[in-house]
Amino acid sequence: MELYGVEIASRLLLGTAQYPSPAILADAVRAARVDIVTVSLRRESGRLREGQDFWSLIRTLGIRVLPNTAGCHSVKEAVTTAQMAREIFATNWIKLEVIGEADTLQPDVFGLAEAARILSDDGFAVFPYMTEDLIVAERLIEAGCRVLMPWGAPIGSGKGLNNPFGLQALRAHFPDIPLVVDAGIGLPSHAAAAMELGYDAVLLNTAVAKAGDPVAMAQAFAGAVEAGRAAYLAGPMEARDMAAPSTPVLGRPVLAR
Repeated sequence: MELYGVEIASRLLLGTAQYPSPAILADAVRAARVDIVTVSLRRESGRLREGQDFWSLIRTLGIRVLPNTAGCHSVKEAVTTAQMAREIFATNWIKLEVIGEADTLQPDVFGLAEAARILSDDGFAVFPYMTEDLIVAERLIEAGCRVLMPWGAPIGSGKGLNNPFGLQALRAHFPDIPLVVDAGIGLPSHAAAAMELGYDAVLLNTAVAKAGDPVAMAQAFAGAVEAGRAAYLAGPMEARDMAAPSTPVLGRPVLAR
């Protein structure tokens, strides 16, 4: 998988929030065998030096960091946060979130497209968190995005893929754009289903961080993503409305009564 010119081996991306301890986070990241983790910018850390042990831990894992603008509700806030993240993490990669609705954390797609254009013009490699909308996808690509990250379901809901048809349509319309299902994944089967649709990767956080055993769950998701990708490449059979016998009728002996 290639994202903004960088080859990435793992098709699972992992968030770093809400883990019971830094040690469990580190073990889960290793068990998931990921190459990219997302991190949110804690704006108070520059003044009080808070969170420095966390950033040190992330660096020791030797993986690429994808900062995000989590919690931003306006274009100005998201752009400013992205610029601060570039200074702190020394990367032009940014997962862009512009939240428009508090209960579902649905993206403000109008603000998202505006912020994506501003950041792309400023040299950022933008990973936009979006809905599974074809027109929004077009606008984000026009704004300079080379990766799209549609949600599966609301953040942290664990509902899986709420709109498989919409996700499938997005894949069909943009065959050459890397697509990453982001948010709402609750089970390894959800991740496998996303990969079976032809998606390039899955990003998740809560499903691992809040599991009874985050390390074991991280390992399960790693296997599910690999299985889903392998199934997609193998060419799954088409679903049917009627039964189809696995043993052919032709040539079957007919017994006289």
